[in-house]
Amino acid sequence: MGKPTTYKSSGVDIAKADRLIDSLKGRIQKTFNPHILSSIGGFAALAEVPKGLAEPVLVTSTDGVGTKLRVAFLCNKHDTVGIDLVAMSVNDVLTVGAKPFLFLDYFGCGRLEDTIYRDVLSGIVTGCEQAGCALVGGETAEMPSFYSEGEYELAGFVVAVVEKGKIIDGSGIETGDRVIALASSGLHSNGYSLARKVLLDDSGLGVTDRLEGLGGTLGEELLRPTRVYVKPVLSVMEQFKIKGMAHITGGGLPGNISRIIPAGLRAHLSLESSRVPPIFTVIEKKGSVPRDDMYSTFNLGAGYVLIVSPSDEKKIISEFGKLGETAFGLGWIEQGDDPKVVIEEAT
Repeated sequence: MGKPTTYKSSGVDIAKADRLIDSLKGRIQKTFNPHILSSIGGFAALAEVPKGLAEPVLVTSTDGVGTKLRVAFLCNKHDTVGIDLVAMSVNDVLTVGAKPFLFLDYFGCGRLEDTIYRDVLSGIVTGCEQAGCALVGGETAEMPSFYSEGEYELAGFVVAVVEKGKIIDGSGIETGDRVIALASSGLHSNGYSLARKVLLDDSGLGVTDRLEGLGGTLGEELLRPTRVYVKPVLSVMEQFKIKGMAHITGGGLPGNISRIIPAGLRAHLSLESSRVPPIFTVIEKKGSVPRDDMYSTFNLGAGYVLIVSPSDEKKIISEFGKLGETAFGLGWIEQGDDPKVVIEEAT
């Protein structure tokens, strides 16, 4: 009789995932808030809707990290993509004024590798800490021969809540309002298919190469984590009226800001070159990327946008500065139809 075939010998080690999660259990539980009714390891996560809201509305979103993961594989550096995973979803629900309160993740791989998994999960915990939401559960799927060696996939899911009467949907935006941008840390988690083709495939650069102006290796620049804007934006929302918000992801400034501009209006943006991080200039020049493609693919230094009354613009920018965020005037709202977003380049 041959050697017994077990689930573990076929490539799935359930106990390993449990051990790795247990190693971070203390940090994970610290993300919990009073609304979480369950503990780690159950069949489902239980949470009650936060109290104090007359008409609570649940807000959900899901996202991934895209081909930025390819850069993590090349660099063998996995401790920041978990932050990206959280940021992509929590920044989205924030745009309607919602406060994230729970998060779940999906991690799929061919073979679970201790260091990689622990680093990714640690990054997810860090992202949840930055967003002030609880990591209540997730799924770890070990699927032999389904993924290439050392590679994995990530997906994240967030639940947030907002008072029905305080939903921010852009409907109150009017002529003369101002557009404020919060600075990005770099590419965030969008445009990596174009960035990788230009920098790593066509230009023949490597992730350990150093380019003038980047302040580090190319790999370090490309793996800068997406900023989590939740806490500073929620703080500003308590003090000022925010009329509309946009998370600048795929589609760039025109593709995302246009989603919140009412009919008959458009956003006129004045983009200062000094506000654009050097990595974008490198991509544009090395790839001879058309300017329109740059606008519609990357955030170009503006990771998150708020639309406010002109009388509040300077005060809000100042308040963000006190909260550790770099905020700057990006433009204004004017009458007009298509295109919904006009971009002019300022010196």
